[in-house]
Amino acid sequence: MVIQMKYHMIAFFLGFLLDLLFGDPYWLPHPIRFIGNLIAKVEKCFLGKNKDRNEKKELRQGISMVIIVLFSTVTVATLILFLAYYINCYFGIVVETVMTYQILATKCLKVESMKVYRCLKDKTLPEARKAVSMIVGRDTDCLDEEGVAKAAIETVAENTSDGVIAPMLYTALGGPILGFLYKAVNTMDSMIGYKNEKYLYFGRAAAKLDDFVNFLPARISAHMMIAASFLGGKCFSGKRAHYIYKRDNRKHASPNSAQTESVCAGALGIQLAGDASYFGKVVKKPYIGDRVRTVEYEDIKRVNRLMYLTAWISEVICLFALGLMCI
Repeated sequence: MVIQMKYHMIAFFLGFLLDLLFGDPYWLPHPIRFIGNLIAKVEKCFLGKNKDRNEKKELRQGISMVIIVLFSTVTVATLILFLAYYINCYFGIVVETVMTYQILATKCLKVESMKVYRCLKDKTLPEARKAVSMIVGRDTDCLDEEGVAKAAIETVAENTSDGVIAPMLYTALGGPILGFLYKAVNTMDSMIGYKNEKYLYFGRAAAKLDDFVNFLPARISAHMMIAASFLGGKCFSGKRAHYIYKRDNRKHASPNSAQTESVCAGALGIQLAGDASYFGKVVKKPYIGDRVRTVEYEDIKRVNRLMYLTAWISEVICLFALGLMCI
C-alpha cells in the first residue's frame, strides 16, 4: 500500500508539472474530447427520439445518460491504469502521470485567456470578443472592452476551481479514475446543464450532480485562493479577498460559482458578474465585489497569476497529505 501510494505521489506531482509546461496541445488527442463525443452521441440517441416533449421521460433519460457516461469513463480509466501497472510499475507511473496531466487544465486556462488579453492590448475588440467566446457561455458580440476583460477574468476565477483545484483534489483522493469521473461530470454539465428549453429536464441530473461534486472543492478552492492573495504581492489584497468572499460567495444562481469569483473580485479590488446575455436573453445577476477601480485588461494577467499560486498551494498541500498517508 505504501509503495503504491509513493507511485501515486510521483505521478500526481509529475502530471501537475506536465500540465504547467505543456497545457493541452491542439494536435494531441484529449480524453475529454472523447467524453464529449460520447455525451453528444448519447444525447442524440435520447433526444433525437423525443417527438413529443415529456418532462418525466426527459428526466429519466437524463439520469440514464449520467449513468452511461460515468460507467463508461470509469471502466475505460480503470482498465488503462490496471493494465499499465500490470505490465510494469514504472510503465504504470508513466501512464498515471499522463492521465493526471490530462485531467488538469491550468496552462490551458492561461493560454486561452491570454489570447483575449493580447487582443485587448492590441485594441482589436472584434477579435477579443471572438477569443473570449471560446471560453465563456454568454453572448459576446455586444461586450465592450471592459465587458470582454470581465468575462475572461470571471472564467479564469471560476475555473480555478472547476478546471484545476477540484480535479486535483479528486485525483489526489482517488487517482486518475476518480479524477476522470469528476471531469465527466463537469463536461456533462458544461454541455447539457443549461436551464433552457432544450436541456431544462434532460440536463437536470447532470447539473445537480455537478453542483454536488463541486460543493466542497469550490469552498476549498476559495480558501486556497485567499491564501494565494496574501502571498501574491502588492497587486492583491488578502484582507479584501476574505471580506468580499464572506459577503458575496452566495451571489450566484449556482451554489459554487461565486466562491472563487468573489475571492478574485476582492483580491483585485474590482466588480465582477452583473447582468449577462445568454442565447439572446438577458439574465439578471447581482454584482460581486466592490468597484474600487475599473476593470482593465491587465487584470487577466493578474487573475492567471492568482490561479497559478492557488494551484501550487493546493498541490503542495495534497502532496503533504498523501505523504502523511505513507507514514
